[in-house]
Amino acid sequence: MTISGVALLALCTLVGTLLGDFLGIALDVQANVGGVGLAMLLLVTARVYLHRAGRLSDGVKLGVGFWAALYIPIVVAMAATQNVVAAVEGGPMVLVAGTLTVLLNFVVFGVISRSGPRQETMDEIEARELAARTAGIPKL
Repeated sequence: MTISGVALLALCTLVGTLLGDFLGIALDVQANVGGVGLAMLLLVTARVYLHRAGRLSDGVKLGVGFWAALYIPIVVAMAATQNVVAAVEGGPMVLVAGTLTVLLNFVVFGVISRSGPRQETMDEIEARELAARTAGIPKL
């Protein structure tokens, strides 16, 4: 049911927030560092895992889809509560943490995108369909 998807999101948000807090402590910045981003990565990973295991029900899809539609307002609301001044006063660690987070996202999304079967791009589909339509037309 839909509540399962919401529960999955809540669990990922809780774990991501805790990891962000621990990362902030480890970097000596009095702020949550990347907790929302980590939560979304966990959610994507959990969804892919459930899909591959054949356990992604329609309810989970609905719950995750519902919150995916609200993702940007949630991020804006959570970012508004961050202690930005304390993070900026952290000095170069802010840049290091931000850079490492971006690089980690590139790596994780690269691995995820390459782990599944190759999908045909829209350009390839359109070219194939155009070739099929024009195959029967005599050339002048």
